[in-house]
Amino acid sequence: MFELSVEGYFSAAHQVKGYPGDCAGLHGHTYKIQVRVGVTKLDKLGMGVDFRSIKGELDGVVGKLDHTNLNKIAFFRKNNATAEYVAKYIFDQMRKKTPIITSVTVWEGPNYSVTYSPDEA
Repeated sequence: MFELSVEGYFSAAHQVKGYPGDCAGLHGHTYKIQVRVGVTKLDKLGMGVDFRSIKGELDGVVGKLDHTNLNKIAFFRKNNATAEYVAKYIFDQMRKKTPIITSVTVWEGPNYSVTYSPDEA
């Protein structure tokens, strides 16, 4: 299998409700996102998938998160706006148009990341 990855960025505010520290207050991050897709066959050009198509889908998803308060988005009213749930949210949104997605990694800063992949991936 070939695994391809595409990265993107967005900036947003959030608060982690119930956290016993400063992350409980409203603060922001510039999130780095990496989306991975898996393919088993290459096309006649020798490509698994065009990076630009994955990047376009990712830009569409993160564009709706950029410069927002994540806690005001419906998904994050039900789920705490942690990096874990940001990864799941982006995965679920990407999966709607990119069924070959295998995982999403979210960085809240240069040293902290989380990767989400569903059990079936």
